[in-house]
Amino acid sequence: MKQDAIIRFEGVTKQYDGLVVLDDVSFEMEKGKFYTLLGPSGCGKTTILRLIAGFTEPTEGTIYFHGQPVNHVPANKRQVNTVFQDYALFPHLDVFENVAFGLRVKKMKETDIREKVAEALQFVNLKGYENRRIQEMSGGQRQRVAIARAIVNEPEVLLLDEPLSALDLKLRTEMQYELRELQRRLGITFIFVTHDQEEALAMSDQIFILHKGKIQQSGTPKDIYDEPVNRFVADFIGESNILPGRMVQDFLVEFAGKRFECVDGGFQPNEQVDVVIRPEDLEITAPERGKLRVQVDSQLFRGVHYEICGYDENGNEWLVHSTKKAEVGEEIGLYFEAEAIHVMRVKDDGDEK
Repeated sequence: MKQDAIIRFEGVTKQYDGLVVLDDVSFEMEKGKFYTLLGPSGCGKTTILRLIAGFTEPTEGTIYFHGQPVNHVPANKRQVNTVFQDYALFPHLDVFENVAFGLRVKKMKETDIREKVAEALQFVNLKGYENRRIQEMSGGQRQRVAIARAIVNEPEVLLLDEPLSALDLKLRTEMQYELRELQRRLGITFIFVTHDQEEALAMSDQIFILHKGKIQQSGTPKDIYDEPVNRFVADFIGESNILPGRMVQDFLVEFAGKRFECVDGGFQPNEQVDVVIRPEDLEITAPERGKLRVQVDSQLFRGVHYEICGYDENGNEWLVHSTKKAEVGEEIGLYFEAEAIHVMRVKDDGDEK
């Protein structure tokens, strides 16, 4: 266990009515980092959040906080606060009283309450909004009120359960920057739940990818994007070209009917593998100069690049992101470096066999 680990799960399983929603999960989280739990609906990410918060207890395994087991410690005794998806604000109270609510439950002195609420509201750029009604606030402002109400209690861990999902795209992007900057200023551990891959890549120090109650991969956004461990992760994080292949030998892989040099090793000779190449790593060139020839089937302009779809002579579909335009029906060449090829073991597929 790392000395600065604030949260540790050890063999944690959670069942509801016999249904396993979290399956023998173990991990550690360090103090002062921004973590994201990422995965599709029903993968177990919100269950992890509820277990950390103390809203539910594990069926098996142990949860540690600063090295001490907390399985049976109630939610109000944990140094953890949660910002819910709907913010759970009190509509009959103004901004000040919403933020002060937890402090009043603790029977804190009025002078201390006013000082702490003012400090929290200034931290989230809502100074001067103390008397505003919740119904008069925008979506982004309501989220900041919810965050202020959480941080005024000085938690060591802040849990955020898809807090940006109800916002429009522009505001969601703005709030991503605000949350990341807020975490840096507070210096506390943020654990953020989302199913939005771009959100996770933009905000996180470390991402945990979940699928069917298991952690498929954890690492920095760059590590997970560049080195996915299985087909599920590669397909879930960003867009990918994933093809079946065969590892001829170390640093030589066969796919799409040809052999290519790559940078991966450690496989058995002739081992069946999955090959991943990201669309942005494919360069459009003349057919005779490409490593593959592709017939263009469709093209969409996405603002910063063209999204081009085509098929090679073996019927494999290829997705290309390029600043170069191609014509539907045209034959193009695709060039890629050896470093662009990422080889994965087939047996590591995210779907259980």
